[in-house]
Amino acid sequence: MLLLALGAGVSIAAALVFAARSLQVAIGSRESIVRADGSGNALPMLSIVVPARNEARQIEGCIRSLLAQRYPSLEVIVVDDRSDDATPQILVRLAREDPRLQVLRGEPLPQGWVGKPWALVQGSRRAQGEWILCTDADTIHAPDACASAVTYALRRRLDLLSLLTAQEMDSPAEWIVLPAILWTIALVVGPLRDVNDPAKPQSALFNGQYLLARRTAYEAFGGHALVSAEIAEDYELARRLKADGRFRLALVDAGGLVRTRMYRNLREIWNGFSKNFALGARGDRAVLVLGVVALMCIAPLPEAVLLAALVMRAWAIAWACAGAILVAILGAALGMRSFGLPATSAAALPLGMSGALAILLNSIRLHAGDGVQWRGRRYGGARPLSR
Repeated sequence: MLLLALGAGVSIAAALVFAARSLQVAIGSRESIVRADGSGNALPMLSIVVPARNEARQIEGCIRSLLAQRYPSLEVIVVDDRSDDATPQILVRLAREDPRLQVLRGEPLPQGWVGKPWALVQGSRRAQGEWILCTDADTIHAPDACASAVTYALRRRLDLLSLLTAQEMDSPAEWIVLPAILWTIALVVGPLRDVNDPAKPQSALFNGQYLLARRTAYEAFGGHALVSAEIAEDYELARRLKADGRFRLALVDAGGLVRTRMYRNLREIWNGFSKNFALGARGDRAVLVLGVVALMCIAPLPEAVLLAALVMRAWAIAWACAGAILVAILGAALGMRSFGLPATSAAALPLGMSGALAILLNSIRLHAGDGVQWRGRRYGGARPLSR
């Protein structure tokens, strides 16, 4: 009974901390870009670089949305990173329809590089614009998205602007697990107010799905070559540039102007986040242990103690654990809603956070062993990088 009482106490404390942090992050993360029509504005030329490796499922929708931008002067550069599906054929067909689309056949991956930074480096070398937008092949952009982002960056006098895209979630696994993982990341990093505060270098984050950079700034820090060997290149780039201090950076909500469907089933979520979930600790074992324990205290510890209390008819402990679970769910619902995630997903928080915990443990296992496999290449671990 003493162990049950201790477990209930830990669960209640963890739920209160979780809910308080959720409220703090939600209140401090309200800024978003504002829709702006760029069709008649004198906006600077924009080069859009899209890395693509085996993206046949979604590349056409992304490119068509970029070519449909209401923007006075832009070019779209897609780097086909040696795809072995129908991606090259789709890109060739699209390029015939619109001369603003350039398709580059990616060069072999150099030793020590990760595929995405290498593709972005190749594309940025071809870029002619005053601003460079690096965006993923699974994104869809509203017609005013680019004009709105560039206008926001110019008004704020930013050097780099990253946007939080709206997440499309159609399968049960996406609805249950993905919001829990994304909200966990938000809680660790902190509110956008802190992320955008130059005086708080410990809070740094970009969303690699959308990174807009002033060309002069991009070249000044060396572009994505700065993070050539990083699997979580967006996080590492934000961390280094914020510590650098020379550049004006911002991460804000896209206001629904950019959306993405990252993964479509549990297997894709498992593989996608296993490759980088543990990298936020930057190899610090104490941080990893703390992360595992923190997730465990949100789920499945309260649920396990609740079940045991019901079996033992320890009603006071059962009610305490049920209350802790409810507090955590309410905190998650408030926070997720503020980030454009479905608040209803919070109802499945025990399952979602348990899934996040399992993925974190798997990510730790992979990076402590032979590394991760991603899109036919192996990164990290004891083995050398594959070409």
